[in-house]
Amino acid sequence: MELPATLSSAPARSQAPAGEEAYTDARQNAQAARRPAAFYSSVFAQVRQPLDEMPAPTEATRGSFFAFLYSHVRIGDIAFFFISLLWAFRVQIEEIGWERVVSAAGDDGVSCLTFRVVDEQGRVHLLEITLPMGYPASPPSITAEVPYLPKIQWSKSSRLKDVICQFQEHLKILQEFWSIMDEIDKVLWVVDPTKSAYAMSHRRLALGDDCYILLHVDPRKPSSLPECRFLGADEKLDRLIMNWRKNRRRWDTKKKFHENLACVLDFALPAPPSVNNVKEDEKADCGICYAKHLPVDDELGAHSGCATNYTCENPSCSRAFHSVCLRDWLRSITTTRQSFDVLFGNCPYCSDPVAVKVTNR
Repeated sequence: MELPATLSSAPARSQAPAGEEAYTDARQNAQAARRPAAFYSSVFAQVRQPLDEMPAPTEATRGSFFAFLYSHVRIGDIAFFFISLLWAFRVQIEEIGWERVVSAAGDDGVSCLTFRVVDEQGRVHLLEITLPMGYPASPPSITAEVPYLPKIQWSKSSRLKDVICQFQEHLKILQEFWSIMDEIDKVLWVVDPTKSAYAMSHRRLALGDDCYILLHVDPRKPSSLPECRFLGADEKLDRLIMNWRKNRRRWDTKKKFHENLACVLDFALPAPPSVNNVKEDEKADCGICYAKHLPVDDELGAHSGCATNYTCENPSCSRAFHSVCLRDWLRSITTTRQSFDVLFGNCPYCSDPVAVKVTNR
């Protein structure tokens, strides 16, 4: 398969623009495995003409295509099919915008293009579109950090921009869900996750006195009554559990989420502490067992009834743990390493390195 004459007969290196020079080098240096001819036929069919009959790109097209290659591709690290793929899809990508392309990759008959998509509220999402070997007869699949993915409507005449448009419509549906999650993070005392992601639909809220409520918000019906689980000492939670069962029918989808929650629980929900005024006793809650002190138990030996005694050294995390809890947690992780009497692993919250001594209880 030959490239257009305008590309295959590029001028001498000293006269070639930087982008074309990169393209020529890539073709010469990347003789690695190419895809079966059937795949190229399906790919090139997307531009509605054989590759060797493609007209020379316009100055605007040339600049966009080669600028992308120049800024995203390291010569010698890619196979020829990669550039062929981008070239074959250049028209469809231009319909979306080269500035929205984040990355492109391919292997074992599958190609992936990642695009940047911004929703109505300015949230930035990365949409990965995977093109199978049978594309376009076989529909592409998508991956993105959202609570659930839309079902893509596809036909042989569909194009990449149609996938982007359908994903954008899906983001519009999720705006209410993300607004409610933002409200929870802003108004209530969220202790987990410490760094939320767009796909997360749960929040663990502190209620005080070592009591917590774990909420799961339905992304499809975010204003409806959430699923919940109460964590903490039973005697302290009995009243809240009873109120939840008794008042759950009071949930009003027209009210704000935090107002509904306070009404159903008949409880004044604590506001999030300011960054500079977090109480020391709240800082001391163990990030694994969620208690300040271990129970008084002879089996714990010297650790019986002790407070948290290990803190993650990452300043943006600073999670406190009981060394006993952290040790048991690290032992349950297959990637944990042990050197002499020290266990080495990662913080359960921020994944920074942690180390704790192995001691007898």
